[in-house]
Order: sequence, then structure tokens, then C-alpha cells
Amino acid sequence: MQRKLFIIRHGKSSWDSIVSDIDRPLTERGVKNSYEMAALLVSRGQVPELVISSPANRALHTAVIMARSWELNDHRLLVRKSLYLPGIEDIAETLSEVDDTIASVAVFGHNPGFTQFANRFLEPQVDNVPTAGAVVVTMELGSWNDISAARVVDAFFGYPKKIK
Repeated sequence: MQRKLFIIRHGKSSWDSIVSDIDRPLTERGVKNSYEMAALLVSRGQVPELVISSPANRALHTAVIMARSWELNDHRLLVRKSLYLPGIEDIAETLSEVDDTIASVAVFGHNPGFTQFANRFLEPQVDNVPTAGAVVVTMELGSWNDISAARVVDAFFGYPKKIK
């Protein structure tokens, strides 16, 4: 079955804040870039059925902006602690829990794990998925539980500075 995976890094966040890392907010640019990337994906006809986000404020805010732009119902947005500063296996395990009736899913989170995970599907590989960057992978995959066995059909890599 053909499936689509959206690997999206949170928008630009503020380091000026005195709050803990998990609570750091998006900057004005981070909000703007999140809307721009959501619109770009819509223009490409690439909208996921399900969104799963890290609970970090910056990732969840990015996910909410994009989910609203994509007109997804609230029940199509899930929050998983496993996506907060994840390793590759944390992301794969989170995806393994997705129901196989879902053909497209977007995960929102953080580097370095998101760049490392995206590189499992990209050729050539990239040094960095920048803030608000999106890697959209179209793949042949029977079950989300077998993500490591995916056969990539197509991959798109976009980010705010690339689309301007």
C-alpha cells in the first residue's frame, strides 16, 4: 500500500525566554513560517490524515497551525511524549502505533532526531532539517509497524528559506 509520511520540525523558537525547554514558544517568524509551509504543502496536494506532535510548546504550536491550515478535525491531532527530543527508534515506535487504516501521517518534533530519521528515506541525505522544514516521503509500506521496511517512491524536502 502506498503511504505518505510527513516529518516536520517545529518552527523557529525563542531562546530569550526564562521558561523550561519544553515550554519555549515559537517566535513571530516561527508562526509565520509554519503557516507558509502548511500552505506550500496544500498547494502540492500533500495533506496528512493524522498529526502526531511532541508535547513541547514550539512543536505543538507548529502542529496546531498546520492542522488548522489543513482543516483537520481536532481528533486528528495527537500528542505523544515519545516525540519530545526523540531518537530514531522513538519516532519509529510512535509510528508503529498508527492504525493501518491511516494512509498519511505527520509527525512534529525536534532535531537531531528528526533529521536523522528523515535521512533514513532521503537520497542524498541532508545535514539539517531546519525549523519549519518538512520532509514528505511517499512509500510502499504494508503496515506502519514495519516502517524500517518502507520502499521510498518519492521524497520532497522543503523549508521556509527554500520556498522564498
